[in-house]
Amino acid sequence: MFSDVQNYWAKSCIIELARRNLVSGYPDGTFRPEKDINRAEFAVLMCNIFPDAPIRRKQIKFKDVAEKYWAYNAIKMASEKGFFAGYPDETFRPKQNITRVQAIAVLGAYLQYISFSDVERMLDKIFIDSALIPNYATAYVAEAIRAAIIVNYPDIQEFRPNENTTRGEVTALLCRVLNLGGVPLESIVGLNIKPTEIRPLPGQLDTLPTLNSNSPELVLTEGILLSTFPPNNKQVPQAHLNFAFTGRFDIFSHHITRAETKSETHPFYQGIILYNPTDNPIQVQILAAASYLSTPDAPYINLPEQQKNLEGTVYSGPGSRTMNEVLRGGQQDIFPEELRLEPGQYKMLMNLPIPIPDFPASNGRSTMIRLSTTDQIYVADLAQKASLNSDNTYRPPTLSEWIELLNNKGLAEPRDATPTPLEPEVTLPIVFSRVAGVSQGTQWQAEISDNSESNLLSIPQLGQAFSYGIGTLHKITLGTQQIQSAKMLVRYPDTAYFAHANYGIEYKIGFTLYNKFSQYQTVQIIFSSPLKNNEADLFQNQLLFLKYSSDSTFFRGTVKVSYDNQVGESQTHYLHLTQRRGQLGQPLVTFFMSANSRQRVEINFLYPPDSTPPQVITIQNNAI
Repeated sequence: MFSDVQNYWAKSCIIELARRNLVSGYPDGTFRPEKDINRAEFAVLMCNIFPDAPIRRKQIKFKDVAEKYWAYNAIKMASEKGFFAGYPDETFRPKQNITRVQAIAVLGAYLQYISFSDVERMLDKIFIDSALIPNYATAYVAEAIRAAIIVNYPDIQEFRPNENTTRGEVTALLCRVLNLGGVPLESIVGLNIKPTEIRPLPGQLDTLPTLNSNSPELVLTEGILLSTFPPNNKQVPQAHLNFAFTGRFDIFSHHITRAETKSETHPFYQGIILYNPTDNPIQVQILAAASYLSTPDAPYINLPEQQKNLEGTVYSGPGSRTMNEVLRGGQQDIFPEELRLEPGQYKMLMNLPIPIPDFPASNGRSTMIRLSTTDQIYVADLAQKASLNSDNTYRPPTLSEWIELLNNKGLAEPRDATPTPLEPEVTLPIVFSRVAGVSQGTQWQAEISDNSESNLLSIPQLGQAFSYGIGTLHKITLGTQQIQSAKMLVRYPDTAYFAHANYGIEYKIGFTLYNKFSQYQTVQIIFSSPLKNNEADLFQNQLLFLKYSSDSTFFRGTVKVSYDNQVGESQTHYLHLTQRRGQLGQPLVTFFMSANSRQRVEINFLYPPDSTPPQVITIQNNAI
């Protein structure tokens, strides 16, 4: 690759970025990792790393950047995208070297890092030279620590904020931003490294289909969210995926809408309609169903990391509340227990508003339905503005109005970002996009044991642990090479290739712990949200967490834990978990296991929307 990086500490990172054409070397085959990087070069890097960053302001014509300058286009774009602001005298100073703290500030401004309390105290605890950090950059540096993107080599406690940053140091910084490997873990500030053996989760998804409607997440126009109807006789054939459901299937839907002006508060309705294309009557059973709004049904509120939820009254957000209810087999009164469809008949399964009482504001609805049908049916999820009565009140659309929309409208907008092709590997960051189609799978059932010949799971040695990934996805498998994402049976071309995160999928995980040791052991079962890794990370037998709490919520939902206590009594606990990015969770349950004893455990949850994979379930023997 490059002739001068063989012994460089960030060699692997440089290679990872170079093979993605994000960095380049010199004509003589060198990379020159110790060479200082200037503002023009950093502008080029930022444009390479964030090619899809939105335009945030008008072009600034810098006095010292001519149109013939080699980096003119990159500097122009970096300014328009808000990476750089320039100087008050209308210059950019392209040849001026950029310092380590300035690089962090540029990234922090783009990533919209925000300040929090006790920044100075935090920095004083971490760096021996924190007093050298300029006041304007302290908040950016603190947030970069919370995000674990700062790399200090060779001394992790020495930030050297005002030293010029080098090409090699910048590659390490950008690898952290992109979740790439190649950076020595012991040099990453704010990282909490937990030794554990990471194992693939046994079992697999079932083959039942799910109508999976999550794109566009933000709905601003009337139209089709997802239609499995045949395209014949439709005004917009490409909006229909031609997939018939028979027998058991699920419906998952999560959409929001927003109002910036008074006129935009005109409420949307979301309608789900069923159609019988056969010559015989069809019975549709609704086995469990829930649909909630964020306002007023389930507002996003701050909850403890772990809270008992026996009665099902603890939730934050519509996804949390909806999955919590279906987990318990509940069914709202707004849904019928059964529908009968005559040949050629349409019927409404759901016709509910997504109101926005004020502006600027947004509101969202999460829906989860489990169904069974005696024969083939088609399903459509639609969005339409409420109809206006003569007295200026709103009414829901009628079935005939929904059918007219289905037959004559196209897809609702705006469309989400188009996903990155799976192969060949292309420039990072990977865009997974959102899901709109029929995914395969409603449940992942796992029975964990030592091997296929045993029904027991031996606990780890004292002071050790092993973990099983939950929701692992393309390029982010925590080193297991296991992709749990449900495959798409049919999908729209601009939406996700897989049902990443498995929203609405029920995980049913069981194991019988066995204490093979001759003494009591303290065993904890822990649910956590570790940092993502790209497959290039190749870290073995360790999970990465953040030492300092992030603002980004990565899991928000209820987990059911069942087990027998020491006197053989059946115990069931519902625990609502709120976990931030890179958060090591609290134990779901702790067992004090006597010699040669066994302990049955079952963990059950529906993966909630508004969460971000992956997660892990860890079994550890005492504290590590």
